[in-house]
Amino acid sequence: MSYPYRNKEISWLSFNARVLQEASDRSVPLIERLRFLGIYSSNQDEFFRVRVATLHRLARLGKKGKKLLGHDPRGVISEIKNIILRQQEVFQGVYEQLLDELAAAGIHVVDETSLTAEQGRFVETYFRQEVRSKLTPLMVSNASKFPELRDKSIYLATRLRNRQGKNDRFALIEVPTDALPRFLSLPQVERRQYVILLENVIRYNLKDIFSLFKFESIESHLIKLTRDGELDIDDDVTESYLRKVMKGVKHRKEGSPVRFVYDRKISGELRELIKRKLRIRGEDSMVPGGRTHNFKDFIDFPKIDKSSLLYPKLDPVPVAPIERARSIFSVMRTKEILLHFPYQSFDYVIDLLREAAIDPKVAEIKVTLYRVARHSGVANALINAVRNGKAVTVIIELQARFDEETNVALANQLQDEGAQVVFGVPGLKVHAKIGLITRQEKGKLARYAFLGTGNLNEDTGKLYTDHCLFTADKKLTREVEAVFDFLQDNYRVPAFKHLLVAPFTFRKRLVELVTQEIKNAKNGIEAAIDLKLNNLTDPEMMALLYEAANAGARVRLNVRGMYSLLKKAIEHPENLEAMGIIDRYLEHTRIFVFANGGERKVFLSSGDWMTRNLDRRVEVTFPIYDSSIQQQLIDFLAVQWQDNVKARVLDDDLRNRYRPRVGKAVRAQTAFYEQLRGPASDTSEDKASA
Repeated sequence: MSYPYRNKEISWLSFNARVLQEASDRSVPLIERLRFLGIYSSNQDEFFRVRVATLHRLARLGKKGKKLLGHDPRGVISEIKNIILRQQEVFQGVYEQLLDELAAAGIHVVDETSLTAEQGRFVETYFRQEVRSKLTPLMVSNASKFPELRDKSIYLATRLRNRQGKNDRFALIEVPTDALPRFLSLPQVERRQYVILLENVIRYNLKDIFSLFKFESIESHLIKLTRDGELDIDDDVTESYLRKVMKGVKHRKEGSPVRFVYDRKISGELRELIKRKLRIRGEDSMVPGGRTHNFKDFIDFPKIDKSSLLYPKLDPVPVAPIERARSIFSVMRTKEILLHFPYQSFDYVIDLLREAAIDPKVAEIKVTLYRVARHSGVANALINAVRNGKAVTVIIELQARFDEETNVALANQLQDEGAQVVFGVPGLKVHAKIGLITRQEKGKLARYAFLGTGNLNEDTGKLYTDHCLFTADKKLTREVEAVFDFLQDNYRVPAFKHLLVAPFTFRKRLVELVTQEIKNAKNGIEAAIDLKLNNLTDPEMMALLYEAANAGARVRLNVRGMYSLLKKAIEHPENLEAMGIIDRYLEHTRIFVFANGGERKVFLSSGDWMTRNLDRRVEVTFPIYDSSIQQQLIDFLAVQWQDNVKARVLDDDLRNRYRPRVGKAVRAQTAFYEQLRGPASDTSEDKASA
């Protein structure tokens, strides 16, 4: 049977609207609300670079593109434009409200028109000493060659006006945010703090920049170009994979424009000149905005010495068995450990690798790396392991989107140190999060593994909710070793009994698990499916969930991002409930629970229920056999479903309504943190907002 489902790009825009809701939520500390504006903006940038760019590519394919997408790409692009414009109005209103609230709190974001004489002198001095040498205005005319505008950069489109508008000059100035902070803190006045944006520092000094020319007045407006960010890898067999990736990264910088954001107050003449020079046809890619762009920089708004404007600091909860032991291996020999990030520290993963690096009994370490921290403790531990004579194998995914150059540099560093580096699998992205340590014990080889839902990245380990299992269970360690065997020798495709490994058994086993719930429901046996995902868009898996709900199975879906199910397609909608949480931490872990007739099956996974994860990536989904750890995850999900503060209902109308509050307010992230700390902790919303 064929079921309808929502376009995933439209669903994604609804997710980003939930992020924007956090920026307008007065219960969120003020500076954190600014950061949510930055997150919203950063999310939207990547959405255009990847998803909208792909839609433009599909649109160029005509009927074939429509068939591949299941919708008309041009229709989706038009709908996206309308939604973005509506969100833009909300965004601008939220930003202006936040500026007012910041001012009331003694923090003033000022522009070049509102500086005092003393502040003006400070800005002029900063400009001469730090900024001017980094600027090279690019003069623009109908006859001149138009410069290549860089993705992720912002430019001041400047017009030098002469009398009656004759012989006006036009110029572009790239705002050097790659070399200087976006924000400049000005001297305090009576304990009031003042901040000015870098582009407004430049605006204040435009007459100095263009002192060579005669003009009556100057106007400047911010513009921003987003390019197609998809990586094209050619099929030249004579080139190394590394060289192909780097060539693709270089070509990306010349990608086709997919969005042009401009200050809506820019003159029509200058707007049309830039549009024509960029060869932008039509209005689908044109997005009018306010005076400020690239709000992603607001994620790094200057640190303000007012703790009430920030989230309260939450110290990681210690893992008692590890803290009491001299060796993590000694703990893993006796029991499995499940780590809950960021509620518990990611440092335990680094500690395990450090211990392996210096342990004389460790012979070999193997890991997969997708995205690592800027100053990676994981990479340092692996390098030290090589220096200590360990055999280190690193499967590094060079096509981790927008981290390709970082991963190439890391791969070169690891190779230079003597590690064996494997560049993934042709045609597949390696997205699995696994590691294997082999140790000599009593004349035999003992294996220890860690399997996770998120990257081996201590930076995101402080911001994303994820899980990582430390295990010495031979059922799992043998199959983790088999995954590495495949990654190193792609012709060896092993059989998996315990792990669900994409693209081999992930989809097949999920289909079997959901189908069993459908059969159980029809036979009057306990049947339930409880999923926590980032994205749910795969048509086959959604069809099975429709059938499960129609058969009478209880289906609960906790989805942070893209959600393409339509409840109206279900005959018994009362059997399906869907919600998503947006809060302080990015919900990232993936948990699957199947009632299985009373013999519950619980899994953690690196992959979502998207076609790419099921069929075009190497993903590892792993069972949780330990009953106490199963209960930890059941308790975790239970707290999530109790949330009536940050959970939104996922419905067909994309209204992003908050779940109704019945009884005491429960904020899942804070409640679970307190639950980990101990029974004496208070899980109330009052404490969560303190």
